[in-house]
Amino acid sequence: MTSGHEILGAAFDPRPLQTRALTREVGRARQLLAASGWRPAEADSEAAAAVLTRLAAPLPARRAATARTLATDRDRRLQRILRTTIHHLDAGTVSPPAAALLAAVARAFLPWHATPNPPRAAAAPRYGSQAGPAGSLAAPLTEAGEALLPDLIALFAVLASASPPETAPVTPPVDPWQVRYAGRFRRYERPAFGVWTAETVGCPACGAQVGPWTVTCDWRLLSLGCPCGAVTYEHGLAFSEVWLLLPDT
Repeated sequence: MTSGHEILGAAFDPRPLQTRALTREVGRARQLLAASGWRPAEADSEAAAAVLTRLAAPLPARRAATARTLATDRDRRLQRILRTTIHHLDAGTVSPPAAALLAAVARAFLPWHATPNPPRAAAAPRYGSQAGPAGSLAAPLTEAGEALLPDLIALFAVLASASPPETAPVTPPVDPWQVRYAGRFRRYERPAFGVWTAETVGCPACGAQVGPWTVTCDWRLLSLGCPCGAVTYEHGLAFSEVWLLLPDT
């Protein structure tokens, strides 16, 4: 089987998408699965199956498809991959190696967060929006996004079926990471369907909101360290609200 490094490296030269983390996590997942170093837990397999459904979804059949409707359908498929991945990432039920892989997939599909159809409310997070000339939204890199699908379909098919019910899960360790981030983190909540609220996260000790934060993650918990020395785990941020804002690592 071709490695993730070979597939993803060949698909992008130069890379138009943020695939650095994805290349690493795909290769690592394949090696662990092949060596039985990772037997996914039930929550991992369920998340993988849900994402696989989106990855392998056929385009809708249209009697009178036009270039415009075909382009919209292709982008909507990529957008649904992103949203399904973020949903399972932020649910907090998967293991650390599964979270690392889902986060890397979400990062690669960021250009489709608001394309072709934006979130229901203006307050909803808009990760990955790409401003073009005069503030317009740059065209999504559809072909580049679709080039990722065959390799990811093969990997997620293995993840979805890797652990029969009678098999005990094996969860490999994942290295924690730490990075500095100078800027604001916004916490989003949806108190009612289609209604979003947004609040800037502040240090509970000094009230600072722009950092530079020291972000530390063990793939189960995120902490934010303030320059004043305070560290908080009670920031209320969803995992994707932090991970998707940071540089591709």
